[in-house]
Amino acid sequence: MEAERKVDCVGLYCPMPIVKTSQEIEKMGEGEVLEVIADDRGILNDMPAWCAKTGHEFLGIEERDGEFHVFVRKRKASEQT
Repeated sequence: MEAERKVDCVGLYCPMPIVKTSQEIEKMGEGEVLEVIADDRGILNDMPAWCAKTGHEFLGIEERDGEFHVFVRKRKASEQT
């Protein structure tokens, strides 16, 4: 999957991958995709829950070489919760 931006959270543990995701997604345009790279298994549950809470679209997770590549699409302004 292609993303407009990436944020590297390898070596960071809860809650930092979500904090960094939130900070980065604020800089993005509506509908853009963010790729979050993490090695903390907590992201498998944390990111879908964060997306459900904030209204951003959780697009899925790919595991590659012990790292999780998580994809999130920024919600449109009209979809804000």
